[in-house]
Amino acid sequence: MEDHVRIFDTTLRDGEQAPGCTMTLEEKLEVARQLARLKVDIIEAGFPAASPGDWAAVHQIAGEIGTPDGPVIAALARANREDIDKAWTAIQPAAKKRIHTFISSSDIHIEHQFRSNREEILNRARESVRYARSLCDDVEFSPMDATRSEPEYMYRMLAAVVEAGATTLNIPDTVGYTTPEEYAALIAGIYTHVPGAEQVTISTHCHDDLGMAVANSLAGVRAGARQIECTINGIGERAGNASLEEVTRAVKPARHFLNRDPQINTRDLARPTRLITTKTAMPVPPNKAIVGANAFAHESGIHQDGILKNRMTYEIMDATTIGLDGNELVLGKHSGRNAFRTKLAAMGYEFDSEEEFQNIFRRFKDLCDKKKVIDDRDIEVLIAGEAQHTPEVYRLDHVQVTCGTGVTPVATVRLTDPDGNEHTTAAHGTGPVDAIYKAIDRIVERPTELLEFSIKAVTEGIDAVAEVSVRIKEVGSEAPPAEFRIGRHRGPQIYSGHSINTDTIVAAAEAYMSALNRMLAARQERLSAEAAAYAAGYDRNTPTYAVDLFGQNAVEE
Repeated sequence: MEDHVRIFDTTLRDGEQAPGCTMTLEEKLEVARQLARLKVDIIEAGFPAASPGDWAAVHQIAGEIGTPDGPVIAALARANREDIDKAWTAIQPAAKKRIHTFISSSDIHIEHQFRSNREEILNRARESVRYARSLCDDVEFSPMDATRSEPEYMYRMLAAVVEAGATTLNIPDTVGYTTPEEYAALIAGIYTHVPGAEQVTISTHCHDDLGMAVANSLAGVRAGARQIECTINGIGERAGNASLEEVTRAVKPARHFLNRDPQINTRDLARPTRLITTKTAMPVPPNKAIVGANAFAHESGIHQDGILKNRMTYEIMDATTIGLDGNELVLGKHSGRNAFRTKLAAMGYEFDSEEEFQNIFRRFKDLCDKKKVIDDRDIEVLIAGEAQHTPEVYRLDHVQVTCGTGVTPVATVRLTDPDGNEHTTAAHGTGPVDAIYKAIDRIVERPTELLEFSIKAVTEGIDAVAEVSVRIKEVGSEAPPAEFRIGRHRGPQIYSGHSINTDTIVAAAEAYMSALNRMLAARQERLSAEAAAYAAGYDRNTPTYAVDLFGQNAVEE
């Protein structure tokens, strides 16, 4: 462990808690497969006590991804026996299991959320870890809001859980409050004040509210931490978490300073970042470090001159080391299946079935008829689009718009409903997209609020493929307040949709239909997941709660 920084990925748990980032079970499995391909050390697969659906997802990920040579599969649990039992049963199929339990150590949480006192909370932490350790040899404990806690009290809590059997101590900067110097001092203080700390793994978990999640994580490693908790693209609550791609790449050039290195396959970083973008409809900003579109772009004449002479003059890493090639695809509409299959294999893509490959090939041929030049980025979005598992409740059969100067935009839409009936209607709007969405709403009759509409060109040129992402909220079915996360309601009911097409208008319509179908299918999927969880061993007799994520004031649904 001296030269190894463990990467603990919490995209499927903390990342999914970001509004609109909820994923289907199949999407979670796809993300988990990519994380295993990256060779992350631990995957926090979810929060089994949150709902039967969450339990079922963790259980299935543990069964498929938790192989003997795969990552540790972790499940989150509050500091109580019911949560811990659900976490333990959910991760049973995994060869390497971890229970991650937590409770707050800051006075503001103890007083206002738990309505308790320090001694009671400390006892709950100790007893929960002791119980978790009686079930599982690998137990992680987090004193939530650690960076706003009184250090001496937090050290007492950590000493108690180490004695009770904790094998990893995670130190969360839950609200993104601290600075690198402060965080490093907190980590160093654990080794000084917590008996047995040198025998366990110290972990970082930093949020990005002040833009310092990655810096704080690296400072923690410098001070002795041996695990970094992070997410793909840095998604997560509020401003998000430390970004996996940033911390894993930043550790390498700073190895002389940190004297530590993660064992992760950085050459596969680009693929999961695009996958998460597709599944959550949260685009990566162009100036995003490591994987943003501008990360390896140069416009300044001075920079271009240096790059032409030696790329290292203005680039500190090779784009190929994170899975970005940039070489144009030399195939075209006359290319055959074997050539296309060879190209995909060189890009690192594998397919579960011949049917899946044939679908991609057909879409490739269609694109060749519309674009003269196709490069790797076009292929990536084709595959990302094919990999979507959006349920098709309503099918978009036809969309047509009339718009222009001095003309009121009008859209005609035809949808097929779940029973196979066709519905056609028209609507006018302030623009072509507004008209399309109004026409769709007339047919579906489930009013929504459009929260976000994003469109970008995947490649350069007037014939570029358009990539559209939308996020919607259902109107008329208000969810509990945002602080309520557990149980059947996980905060505001926000749904995302994504589409790619050479026709921008069609892409906009498809993205909206994707989000709508997610919304319409959410209830049925939850019921199906609950049935699967109950059948697989989820405790039906333990009530589902809608509670404050961090507190005790449970209200049974």
